[in-house]
Order: sequence, then structure tokens, then C-alpha cells
Amino acid sequence: IDAVWSTLTNPAQVVNCVPGATLTETVDNDNYKGEVELKFGPVKAKYGGLITFLERNADTRKMSLKGVGTDSKGKGSAEMQMDGQISSKDGGTDVNVTMEVNVTGMLAQFGSRLINDVSNQVFDQFVNNFRKQLAGEAVDNTLSAGSMVGGMLKGMFGKK
Repeated sequence: IDAVWSTLTNPAQVVNCVPGATLTETVDNDNYKGEVELKFGPVKAKYGGLITFLERNADTRKMSLKGVGTDSKGKGSAEMQMDGQISSKDGGTDVNVTMEVNVTGMLAQFGSRLINDVSNQVFDQFVNNFRKQLAGEAVDNTLSAGSMVGGMLKGMFGKK
């Protein structure tokens, strides 16, 4: 549980697990600037923004963070609120996370179903990378184009 908490609350380590993300600046202990690039079929969106830890309580193993970003082309913005708590479970660590994402601009035109499906694909890739990093294995945080296209088709047609 200590290794999971330490990695999950350290932006310099966890950013390696986030597909398409890079950390560009440490503002202070709770604020970090970065970029993330997403693909929706032939459309790419790159956001630059700020992640702020609102809570990072090692005693209760609870964390909360907020991210705000703008499209590098000035055609939209995104906000994210994430709350998480970790606990010991059956000799392992249970990670419980909720996230709310709001998108405006060009990507919002794709609709919530498509955005949710692609977000789920990105999150699945993050989880796999996070597990690999904790196991000391190599992590690939490049955005998986195949999963993005699959998510897009599923979002548009209800199938993969």
C-alpha cells in the first residue's frame, strides 16, 4: 500500500503511466503543469494545463485533485475532478477512484458517448501502465491509436 500511495501521489512518477501525457513544470508541492495529447480517429487534441492536489492525506490514504486545461489551438477546454482512496484488501491494495471530466469546444462535438468510450480506453491503458510501473517493468505511455479508433467506433456505432 505504501508503494501504491507513493507512486499515485507523485506526479513525476504517475505521469509516465498516463497515455499521451507529459509533465512540463513543477509550480509548487501541490501544482503541476503538463500537457496531454488525445486522438479521436483522425482528430488530435493537445491540451496544456494545470493539475492541483486539493487533498493528499497519507493517514487516510485519500486524495483529490483538479485539472484544468485548454486546447493548444484555442478551440476548447477541459476540466477534471478526481477523488481517490486506497486501502489494504486481501493482501493487496484496493484503489477506488472517481473522476468527472467536462469538455467544451471541438471535442465536445463528438458527444458524451464517444468521449466516455475513449476515456475508458485511456484509463484502461493507464491502469495497465501503473501495474507495470509498480512491478518494475517498462511502461509505454504512448497513446495507443488502435484503442482510440476502437473506442471511437464503439462510441459511434455501439460496437468495437
